[in-house]
Amino acid sequence: MSAVSIIDAIYRHFLKRYLFARDAEHAHRMMLQMLSALPAFAPPRDSPELGVKLLGIDFPNPIGLAAGMDKDAVAVHGWETLGFGFAELGTITPRPQAGNEIPRLWRVPERRALINRLGFPSEGMEAVAPRIERIRKAGISIPLALNFGPNKDTPPEGIAADFAALIERLGPLADFIVINVSSPNTPGLRDWESPRKMSELFKTVREHTSDSARGRPVLMKISPDLERNELFRMCEAALALGVDGIVAGNTTVAREAVGVSSPHPGGLSGRPLLIRARELIRDIHTHTGGQIPIIGVGGIASAEDAWLHIRAGASLVELYTALIYEGPGLVARMKSELADLLRRGGFRSISEAVGIDR
Repeated sequence: MSAVSIIDAIYRHFLKRYLFARDAEHAHRMMLQMLSALPAFAPPRDSPELGVKLLGIDFPNPIGLAAGMDKDAVAVHGWETLGFGFAELGTITPRPQAGNEIPRLWRVPERRALINRLGFPSEGMEAVAPRIERIRKAGISIPLALNFGPNKDTPPEGIAADFAALIERLGPLADFIVINVSSPNTPGLRDWESPRKMSELFKTVREHTSDSARGRPVLMKISPDLERNELFRMCEAALALGVDGIVAGNTTVAREAVGVSSPHPGGLSGRPLLIRARELIRDIHTHTGGQIPIIGVGGIASAEDAWLHIRAGASLVELYTALIYEGPGLVARMKSELADLLRRGGFRSISEAVGIDR
């Protein structure tokens, strides 16, 4: 029995009931503490056909951890142990901030979903930087993405400078960078999802960061709530600006569109986003002619979910909410089943299947 199988069995048979009886955010913190204390078990080597070469980076498999789960990079070796092909850490802000008032995270178990209005709680870049430096020195076998966001009290005219400061300080420690302008829980942030604002942001970043800090691929994380014409303008701007990729997408506030009713405010993640996320991926891939890499996020809870996101146009996928409901063995199960789907379809690699359904 592998280390991951033992961890998964303990979670499903004992820990899950205990954690689900507690406040969702408190349970989240407890799980991070447990994962951070795990010994460094090396996961089994992935099947070669699951490897992905993208953004100049070698990913051992296409299944990544989505941002939001490990905001301050406290459990990185835990994600490696569970078998993720990469981990997106953050959202990290320039200065420490507490985020929104508690309670701010709720489960919707009947829909396998979460609602959060966390508001970027972050220890800040100066606390996270030495932690990632230690991780790098100790050795990590999976690529690390860093997800950046502005401080809540930063005025609109200073938001681009916040991103520039983050890239200057933490960019050299990342394998790739994700600019988060799509969280619904920071007032005014989604206003930056426009070609004009994107141009302003990238101009400021290029003017105020060094060559070494800018030497990492930069991706934009976008909202699933964009209207199609807005989405297409964003795609065209991303191509014109030389954005290295798109993370599609963030949480949704369009509850009725995905059939969820809840009194809690904030962004919805999990199973209800599955079809909307796939439509978003397909629209981006089709409109750009596959010219811009996509990381597909939203609703993934099985190998088939990941496979259909890939066939819609995603080169990599990420999950978060399903890990809470399905347990830490989910990634290992998905990788085994994804390799079977590839072989049954006659594909020799993940890359061969990207976008074939568009």
